[in-house]
Amino acid sequence: MAGVSPAAVSRYFNGGPLSQEKKKSIAEAIEKTGYRPNLMAQTMRTGRIRQIGVIVPRVFSESVSLILDGVSQELSLRGYLTVIGCSDGDQEREAQYINILQDNRVAGIILMATTLEGPLREALLTCKIPVVVTGQWAEEFPCVYHDDMSAMHDLAQEMIGRGHTRLAYIGVREDDIAAGLLRRMGVQAAMREAGLDADRMPYAVSTFDAACGREKMEELLAQDPQIDGVICATDTIALGAMSALRSRGKRIPEDVALAGLGGGWLNEIPESSLTTVRYEYQECGRLAAKMLLSRIENEEATDSEVKDQIMLKYRLIKGDTT
Repeated sequence: MAGVSPAAVSRYFNGGPLSQEKKKSIAEAIEKTGYRPNLMAQTMRTGRIRQIGVIVPRVFSESVSLILDGVSQELSLRGYLTVIGCSDGDQEREAQYINILQDNRVAGIILMATTLEGPLREALLTCKIPVVVTGQWAEEFPCVYHDDMSAMHDLAQEMIGRGHTRLAYIGVREDDIAAGLLRRMGVQAAMREAGLDADRMPYAVSTFDAACGREKMEELLAQDPQIDGVICATDTIALGAMSALRSRGKRIPEDVALAGLGGGWLNEIPESSLTTVRYEYQECGRLAAKMLLSRIENEEATDSEVKDQIMLKYRLIKGDTT
């Protein structure tokens, strides 16, 4: 009906190269017939179903949601469905998901990693289908990650440059190398460059929610009431810290400057206007999906977007809190 070859129809459904004229003819034939590919037949032919497993550490997270959005948009363009598993940051559960997804014949896996050790590492090394990691640099695996240390260094440098020298830091657990260890190291590197005593920096470890950020800010104020600048590992933690500071009568930024990382919805609230670093989370998801599909479909990786490791750029946003 479309007047094209079966190969052209296959390329149409699989996101392959095709002229606009042929795309239009095929689309018209699909509309007339109501045709759609038979997933069971595809599975019998390839041994895999056109589904991608995405393992996330948490559901209530803006960064996770944005990465998922980028992943699903790219996958849908190529005719793949997204299957999501939430691990709550548990390595053993992540390893179980990898094995379960393989057994259920998904085509590939995207892992939003917090750490890559223990049973998870073993599951990744023995995985028989393509896997791409996001959020962490991984020497052995294809990955899309952020320059966490440099981002936090620049953020701290901005705050110090505005005269805030009694800095405190609210981070997250440091077995999460990127969000935990590297972000703290970036802050301390900027402090040392400015001649500040980074080793005595007041420091607290929070979970990723605002309530814990508030609690840790209160602890730091009790430890050192003269703190004049607070840097947080995420914008959500910074939101909690902001609440604690205001409840103690602290003016932001006159008494205490405040900054976070993520560059999400909090920065869009005019009365907050948080100084932050913006990460392109949707781009992270899109590139991870593209990287994975290039391996699933054995495409030539000539495009820089599908190389083995991609470190994303970031942007410092100067708000009203510094």
